[in-house]
Amino acid sequence: MTKFAHPYIPNTEPKIKEQMLKEIGVDSVEDLFDSIPDDLLFKGKLNIPEGLSELELRKKVIGTITNNTSTQDVISFLGGGCWEHYIPAVCDEINSRAEFLTAYAGDEFEDHGRYQALFEYQSLMGALLEMDVVNIPTFDWAQAIATSIRMAARKTGRSIALVSETISPERLQVVKNYCSPAITIELVEYDKVTGRMRIDHLQSKLNDAVAAVYFENPSYLGFIETEGKTITSLARSVGAESIVGVDPISLGILETPSKYGADIICGELQSLGIHMSFGGGLSGFISTRDEIEYVQEFPSRLFGIAPTIEKGEYGFGDILYDRTSFAKREKGKESVGTQTSMWALTAGVYLALMGPHGMAEVGELIMHNSRYAIEKLKEVKGVNPSKFGSLNFKEFVVDFNATGKTVEEISRALKDKGIFGGIDLSKEFEGFGECALFCVTEIHSKEDIDTLVTALKEIVE
Repeated sequence: MTKFAHPYIPNTEPKIKEQMLKEIGVDSVEDLFDSIPDDLLFKGKLNIPEGLSELELRKKVIGTITNNTSTQDVISFLGGGCWEHYIPAVCDEINSRAEFLTAYAGDEFEDHGRYQALFEYQSLMGALLEMDVVNIPTFDWAQAIATSIRMAARKTGRSIALVSETISPERLQVVKNYCSPAITIELVEYDKVTGRMRIDHLQSKLNDAVAAVYFENPSYLGFIETEGKTITSLARSVGAESIVGVDPISLGILETPSKYGADIICGELQSLGIHMSFGGGLSGFISTRDEIEYVQEFPSRLFGIAPTIEKGEYGFGDILYDRTSFAKREKGKESVGTQTSMWALTAGVYLALMGPHGMAEVGELIMHNSRYAIEKLKEVKGVNPSKFGSLNFKEFVVDFNATGKTVEEISRALKDKGIFGGIDLSKEFEGFGECALFCVTEIHSKEDIDTLVTALKEIVE
């Protein structure tokens, strides 16, 4: 038995540890693992370095962190699902308040205001999406897609989901894993000229076994899917659900998917006031119409408003709590654990601050900046700044095939000049060759874009 209290592991003080083992009814920690066969036990000595003092550990961690290069140090054109947007100071001010930071799993008797805050978030997102019901967030966009597909499969009793081939490969991996083995994911081809979904290929795959058709607008590759109404109509013609993935910051300027027939809308909240934070924080949302057939398929919590026993007073609480895995446990439709409620609060603050006019303004600025970037990149010899030639929002595919250089070479040279280039698509999409996904948002100035163009001219010409 350990004869000292470990500085970083609780309950290792010898007397406390002895008392705990006595309470459990065993003599040692090793006795807790008696059920493991002896041939599976590791008999050697783990190669664990000596413990550091708090001062030494702090210095080591700070030294490691300083090796990172953040988007505050360079000009970044990375996107692909985690984007650099301006974060209003009030977002961090509110979500860092103690009553929210400590409200992990409390209830109304110990957690005053959390239910209302989440209800307000749901209401703001519902207004933006023009949908009635919005859930407490999932981990990220990928899980939101997968859960939306599972909801559609349960509702229709079918087992095939058709997914646009231009989906992010990483999201697709998560969706396939989350939906297996009950649901088969089949891809719908895209038009090689426009990037948009091939309607003829979609029609050939639709049948009475299809539970849902999923596409994104704007797409992962940045172009706007102009055939949304046709796709949703075709899905409904065979009794399938239409699921649309969306970056919500685009909805200040683009039409919400509910306008062209989406049954379920899902997506990523990160663009609404949430820092990138080493690839996080990500948070997925799902929304539907206020119809019991949809509401009962949500595995996550939903909050509503209702009158209390006091006349004129209202309270906030769970809607149909008995349908959740919190209530049904192992018999639940899906197991939903920790959720990203902190980011729901942050997104709610961002939407409340921006309002309809603010969302329209930021959307217009993003469109203007990205269009300016595409036009300026045309000046670089051998570069096609818009592979599909379609209308884009925020992101666009830059084709470097005619430059004679690889995306990897170009990205390395850009990094040496203090610029993060786009995501290398040569390994993600077969047939693209040397192409990269560039992202331009409201934070990019004219000078930032001009700097990129100048740097590319020096690298490829």
